[in-house]
Amino acid sequence: MPEISSLSTLEFLPYLDDAGNCNSDFTGKVGVYAIFNDQKTLQYIGYSRDIALSLKQHLMRKPNCCYWIKAQTIDRPSRTILEEIRAAWIAENGQMPPGNGPDEAQWTQAIDVKPLMTDEEREKYEKSIDEFTQMKLLKQVSRRVEADLLAVLDSRGLKEAIRFNPKLKESGLLDLK
Repeated sequence: MPEISSLSTLEFLPYLDDAGNCNSDFTGKVGVYAIFNDQKTLQYIGYSRDIALSLKQHLMRKPNCCYWIKAQTIDRPSRTILEEIRAAWIAENGQMPPGNGPDEAQWTQAIDVKPLMTDEEREKYEKSIDEFTQMKLLKQVSRRVEADLLAVLDSRGLKEAIRFNPKLKESGLLDLK
């Protein structure tokens, strides 16, 4: 079993590199990662078979919480080891990070645009008589939310092209393709 690095001893790495891309140091790497906000306050601890891909997903879902990362990689995927590292880091932190507690779905699930509907959009949706009209409206709302999200990411300096799954938009969900 690999030695568990203490979270406090790991180096803070910027979420975005100088070119405005998501940190790609962990592309295809298996491990545990911790995400910090602009004040370097721990927000979420997760594990993944491709840390870089997971980091990109989190940036889309919680752009205002993703400024710094720390990570420990392991050579072979082992859920047991990954969960032990995550548990050790949460214990070291002294309290549950918000993203691992009540806000976990915001960090781990596709963005549901339905709660983000304007009153006018909600009224149109509820008055829609057929599924096709509702689907069309959900797609419009998804595009609006996507544009708002991309504007936030642009203001953060993200230059990397982001593509959301077009099929999911019809269901009112935003997730990376």
